[in-house]
Amino acid sequence: MPRIKLMEQATYEFRFPLQVRPQDVNYAGHLGNDNLISLVGTARAYLFRSLGLSELNLGDGQTGTIINDMAVNYRAEAFMFDELLIETHIGEVVEKGFRMFHRIRKDTKLVALVETGFVTYNYAAKKTAPVPPSFLKCLVRGIGDRHQ
Repeated sequence: MPRIKLMEQATYEFRFPLQVRPQDVNYAGHLGNDNLISLVGTARAYLFRSLGLSELNLGDGQTGTIINDMAVNYRAEAFMFDELLIETHIGEVVEKGFRMFHRIRKDTKLVALVETGFVTYNYAAKKTAPVPPSFLKCLVRGIGDRHQ
């Protein structure tokens, strides 16, 4: 069966350090796949917060996000109390969506690559919406070396 092969990005503008918590470890004694996705979601929420945005408001008070796909490539195990760094790049912006690329590392070791696709959505109107200019301004301005 062919495998989805994610590639590392040239740059990651946002960095979120965290520690693997006891509840993140599965029956095999390492970071569970479902918990890795949850940790990426936490990093994403902090990224939006650092930009003055949220998943429900991309800066125009009307447009939020919906995840429409996600792919994960696991490369190494992580264990309880390991210090991880989740690095994120926002790219491939189209009329009604964008992609986030995440690299999860433990020191210099690559733990996983995650790619998430988003549709921009107006929750009040219950329909897809164009990526708002306010969000594009954040991207043009650049995220910089943001830490939370």
